[in-house]
Amino acid sequence: MAKSQQAKQKKIVNSDKKPQAKAAATKTHKSHIDARAKERSAIPSWIWFLIVGVVAAGGYWLIQWTNQRQQAVVTLPAEMSVTEVTKLDQEEWFFLDLREQSEWNQGHIEGATLIPLGQLEARQAELPTGQRIVVVCRSGNRSAQGRDLLLKAGFSEVTSMAGGMNDWISQGLPIVTGP
Repeated sequence: MAKSQQAKQKKIVNSDKKPQAKAAATKTHKSHIDARAKERSAIPSWIWFLIVGVVAAGGYWLIQWTNQRQQAVVTLPAEMSVTEVTKLDQEEWFFLDLREQSEWNQGHIEGATLIPLGQLEARQAELPTGQRIVVVCRSGNRSAQGRDLLLKAGFSEVTSMAGGMNDWISQGLPIVTGP
């Protein structure tokens, strides 16, 4: 009887080991299948290099094409002197003053429109699209910033007046005071 109990215990111990061994074998088999599936679905590195190369070349081409279009559209010089601006026909040109209201009140070019630089982006809709624009400020710094902002926004015929109202007044050119 002692032998039969020992035999039963061995069978129980062996039966406990079989499911563990079977589970380990199943896990190994599944991981082997997963590895094979990954190998089949993996994209070779040369294809990745090809994709990156095509995207980079396309991006470079797009940048070059865009820059050429912008250069072709801009026809005016970046700045014009006060003397050149005085020769402009105000019916063909829109004079945009970017100074603050207090500066405008002290003196501005007759026929100019006041839109302070801080409001320019929000008020672009007030600007004419089919007319050349000359941007004016006190010394020429804000007008250059405003010109660049308008060019980036799609206005193609924009220039700024070098020297600003300081040069205009120093040359004794007419101004209008008040609001």
